[in-house]
Amino acid sequence: MADTTQLTAEVPWSRLDHFLVACLGDLSRTRIQYLIKSGMVRIDGETVYKARESLSGGEQIQVGMPAPEKPAHLEPEDIPLDILYEDDQIIILNKPAGLVTHPGSGVRRGTLVNGLVGRYQHLSEQNNRLRPGIVHRLDKDTSGIMVIARTDAAHLHLARQFERREVQKTYLALVWGAPPKTGKVEANLVRDPHNRLAFKTSRSRGRPAVTIYRALEHFHGFTLLEVRPRTGRTHQIRVHLAYLGYPIFGDELYQGVRPPASIALELRDVAAHLRRALHRQALHAFSLAFTHPATKETTTFQAPLPDDFNAALDILRQEPCA
Repeated sequence: MADTTQLTAEVPWSRLDHFLVACLGDLSRTRIQYLIKSGMVRIDGETVYKARESLSGGEQIQVGMPAPEKPAHLEPEDIPLDILYEDDQIIILNKPAGLVTHPGSGVRRGTLVNGLVGRYQHLSEQNNRLRPGIVHRLDKDTSGIMVIARTDAAHLHLARQFERREVQKTYLALVWGAPPKTGKVEANLVRDPHNRLAFKTSRSRGRPAVTIYRALEHFHGFTLLEVRPRTGRTHQIRVHLAYLGYPIFGDELYQGVRPPASIALELRDVAAHLRRALHRQALHAFSLAFTHPATKETTTFQAPLPDDFNAALDILRQEPCA
């Protein structure tokens, strides 16, 4: 095949398309699945057509690559970064709300990646040229902990852990209402046909998603939750909590700005006070636990709550209970 990229599956992968996404960050999963279905991918010389093809490790994989797009330039910028830990393999940082993770959709400057390349000379190149070091992402208005890969080996090691759901992720969310003390949501997620920026649950279509939560602190009309997503779908926590009837406070996309119909009218003043303190969805990535790519030891990192989230909690703690 012309313009062929040669890859080696050093370790087992449950799905061919997941392996290719980790190695070929220039291409979306949709594009990779199209290449597979089009017969543009070979394993040990044999053409394969199934994205779900498993890899046992050691296979030689050839991918027929599409014509390259016009090169994009990634501008290094002096953006303050809250670095919690770093070594020669990984960087752990606390992303502020309002900061886009990487360039895309018309955004070329002012992203976390721009700040990373402005600070570090060497980052993993396993993802595409506009996403060096990026193994996972957080929504723009979600704050919290992220792990960045400094080497290609670290990137692949971390990507495999995310793909196998071995990374333990814990979030803190302030939601409307009073959910049960503990709960579990199992609901598929699909793109909302009426709003391409949003997702919705579906009984028969979409990708499986599982979220577990427990209540940490109850307030009048609100609850602070600890949330552990077992899968890593886009907007998963936000969609699942809204699906349960407990939307995240301040989440404009998923009904979290105005009080739900079941919430007392007197909470409208409290909500207005909260919105003055917290101008985004009240969701924070609190901790990550994973196997370090170099030491192979389980490591856990935490990102403290930002000032705006703490200010909102202080307001609620001063309110009388119902």
